[in-house]
Amino acid sequence: MTSLPTTYHYMQLPREVIVGKGILNRVPEVVKRLGLKGPALIIAGQKSCEIAGNTVRDLLVQTGITVDTLLVHTASIRDVLIIEERIAEFKPQVLFGVGGGTKIDAAKLSSAHQQIPFVSIPTTLSHDGIASPLASIKGFGKPYSAMSQAPLAIIADTEVISQEPWRFVKSGCGDVISKFTAVKDWHLAHIERKEYYGEYAASLALMSATLIEENADRIQQGNEEGTQLLLEALISCGVAMSIAGSSRPCSGSEHMFSHALNEVCASGSMHGEQCGVGSIMMAYLYGADWKRIQATLKQLGAPTTASELGVSDENAVKAMVLAATIRPERYTILQKLKLDNEGCKRVARATGIIN
Repeated sequence: MTSLPTTYHYMQLPREVIVGKGILNRVPEVVKRLGLKGPALIIAGQKSCEIAGNTVRDLLVQTGITVDTLLVHTASIRDVLIIEERIAEFKPQVLFGVGGGTKIDAAKLSSAHQQIPFVSIPTTLSHDGIASPLASIKGFGKPYSAMSQAPLAIIADTEVISQEPWRFVKSGCGDVISKFTAVKDWHLAHIERKEYYGEYAASLALMSATLIEENADRIQQGNEEGTQLLLEALISCGVAMSIAGSSRPCSGSEHMFSHALNEVCASGSMHGEQCGVGSIMMAYLYGADWKRIQATLKQLGAPTTASELGVSDENAVKAMVLAATIRPERYTILQKLKLDNEGCKRVARATGIIN
C-alpha cells in the first residue's frame, strides 16, 4: 500500500474559460455542461448588473433555474458577511460574480466559505483578480489577500468589457507588466530564504507580462483583438497563482508600493496604474531593464511618474519607504536593501518617477 506524502502542493484551476465577443449568451450552455441545476445567486454592482448581470439572470431563468440577485459595493468583510447571510437564506448551488475585481472577490470568498462553486463574469479588466483563487478584502487594517477558491468557470465577453472606461484597460496592463518584478522577488525569496518557487507558475506570469510588452501597439481603444489579448494575459496570471498556491508569481514589492501609496494618500489612481509605476523602481533596484517597462507603459498611455498618478513627489517617496513594512513576512528586494528615505528618493529620481 502506497502512503501519501506528508507534504503536498494543491492546485485548483477553472474547468472552463470562454473568451470572445457576444459569448455572454452562452451562459446556459456552460451551466448545462457543468451540471449546475440548483438555485443561483448573482453578486454584482449597480452598473455591472445593468451591463451584464440582468442578462445573466434572464438567461438562467430561461433554463428553469431560480435566480436571486444581490448588489454589493465593495469587497469588505461586511459585504462578504452580507453575501454569506443571503447564501444561508436562499441556499444557492452556485454563485455568479458579475463585475470588476471587487465584486468577483466578494463572490469568490463568500462562496468558498459556504463551500459552493462560483462563476466569474468580468465586466472590467483593471487587474488579475478575475481568475485568481485569492480575494483582496478590506477591513483588516492592512491590505489582505485571502485564499478562497478559483472560479469553476470564467465567461468573459469582450463586447461587454468594451463598455468600460479605457483607463481600466490601462490599469490592467500595468498590473500584468508588474509581474516582471514580482517574479524576481519570488525567486529572490527562494534563493535567500528557501521559499517555495514554482518554475511553471513563474514562467506563466512572465509570459503574460511579455505578451503585453511585445503587443503594446495592439492594445488600443476600439481594438477588440488587443482587449482580448489583455484578457487572456490576466486569466493566465490568475492561473499562475492557482498553480503556485499563492499570489507570489504576481505580487511583489511593486504591489507593496501600491498598497503603501493608498495608506499615504488618496491619489485617485488605480491599483494596476500604481503597480506599473512601482515596477519601474523595483526593476531599477534589481539592475533590470526598467527603461523597457517605462517605455511599454508610456506606449500604453499608462502613468509612469508620481504626478501622472496624481501624487506629490514627497508622498511617492514616503510610499516607497513604507512599502517594505506592508507585508514583512513576504521577502522582496525592499527587505533585502532596507532603503532609507534618501535611498528611496534617489531611486525615484533616477527612474524619473519624481523630479
